[in-house]
Amino acid sequence: MNIISGNIVDVVARRIFTGEAVIERGIIQEIREKPLESKLYILPGFTDAHVHIESSMLIPSEFARLAVVHGTICSVSDPHEIANVLGIRGIEFMVENGSRVPFRFVFGAPSCVPATPFETAGATLTVADIESLFDNFQLKYLSEMMNFPGVINAQPEVMAKISAAHKRKLPIDGHAPGLKGKTLKAYVSAGISTDHECETLPEALEKAALGMHILIREGNAARNFDELLPLLKIHPQKVMFCSDDLHPDHLAEGQINLLVARAVKAGYDLFDVLAACTLNPAQHYKTGTGLLQPGDPADFIVTDDLQNFSILQTWIAGQLMADHGKSLIPSISVEAPNHFKAEKVCPDDLLLVSKGGRMRVIEIYDGQLYTGAKDVEAPPAGTVFQPDPSQDLNLLAVVNRYEPTKPTLCPVTGARMKEGALASSVAHDSHNIIALGTNMEEMAKAINLIVENRGGLAWVNKGDYDVLPLPVAGLMTTDDGYQTAQAYKKINHLAQRIAPGLSAPFMTLSFLALPVIPRLKLTDKGLFYVDEFQYFDNFFTNI
Repeated sequence: MNIISGNIVDVVARRIFTGEAVIERGIIQEIREKPLESKLYILPGFTDAHVHIESSMLIPSEFARLAVVHGTICSVSDPHEIANVLGIRGIEFMVENGSRVPFRFVFGAPSCVPATPFETAGATLTVADIESLFDNFQLKYLSEMMNFPGVINAQPEVMAKISAAHKRKLPIDGHAPGLKGKTLKAYVSAGISTDHECETLPEALEKAALGMHILIREGNAARNFDELLPLLKIHPQKVMFCSDDLHPDHLAEGQINLLVARAVKAGYDLFDVLAACTLNPAQHYKTGTGLLQPGDPADFIVTDDLQNFSILQTWIAGQLMADHGKSLIPSISVEAPNHFKAEKVCPDDLLLVSKGGRMRVIEIYDGQLYTGAKDVEAPPAGTVFQPDPSQDLNLLAVVNRYEPTKPTLCPVTGARMKEGALASSVAHDSHNIIALGTNMEEMAKAINLIVENRGGLAWVNKGDYDVLPLPVAGLMTTDDGYQTAQAYKKINHLAQRIAPGLSAPFMTLSFLALPVIPRLKLTDKGLFYVDEFQYFDNFFTNI
């Protein structure tokens, strides 16, 4: 038996009182209200309501090691990224590895694998696969339904996946950036209950009014927290907090606890704030996390500060998992599943011959997932395009990682890259190799470092290079999370030095191949104009 005493923060009853929690066999047997002197506060642990663990570049067990230090006890995790590479095998890896540590992973069944037909992925998940994942892996929700045209037009396979979740009374996550009016109503009427893609408060208000739960996110790729936080005063029961995508260096520094502190300091009601990362996700996703009630699992955190939320201890199922900034979850050795069949390239594989006239280039906006489409003067017909840093023109390449094919190529602007090259096997959603550079020789070197390591991040400049290997599906490492955070911080800093237009170069790079977010993207199949959902002839010949 364990007895924890202090100021008990009851999020369900919305009150704070002094007392003690009696814990036996991992369950809170009793909450005793009694007078005592204590500077400690005991409250339910935090839940990240939507995250792709793969974006941390850590396997689930290492993600948990870092997350518990910040008071996170549960993540609602969409294994969409590894599913696009390895299919059911990848999801099985995530579930099995997560089950080996005392952390509450709530995995969903990815609804859109492949995400689109406009790029080559490593797997396909059918309706039968989705049903098998629900029944055999106990997955608890249908992950974000990105194919909103398929929902609105009632495409049979899309509706069958939604029906599979409905039959099992499982929630369905949405993904509907900018959707409004009649199309939004049609999307919500299919039973889709959340959205984490809101960028403006009016968009969030319209979706909440239709009954959707709004997941306010603050990650590495998209930051909507400040814009959407006023929703907490209007629809407090409809709000949850999430990170969506969080790189290892940021995960090492903080997670949901940082959002809680920001919201409280901004003057929002303490219990509304705490409910957004405890009660609301527990009820919506049926996470099984404890809420500091008799009969609940003994999942809670201890702090001495309800303003900054510095976490002193994290308990899961009655076990102390983090103590004063030190994780007590051990590292676990695993075998790394992979699917890498790309071959090395040479500089000549990265040549573009101009057809003359005007050329359309991808315009990168720092800190944004969407891109622009800019028309500039093309080189004379018959000549090879040369990246020109003085004109802010660099070269982007995508290499199919699943079968040997020629790279696809396109000029880009906005990175302000002056020298060197970058490459990565993290390129949403199909995760082919993507590279950005100022010359073909260093781009080829960066790409080949990724091929040699069967996945990773690479930086090349003036004969020097650095690489962060990601052997698990080309997305994650099996190394210690804190060491990985330092390695990522180093290579990201190197990348920032040669691409001063990008505050997070590798994160930006990872979305330049995503053909579901406007406007112009490059996939392994060609230059894709998202606005018209078709490929675009860029007045170049790839030789």
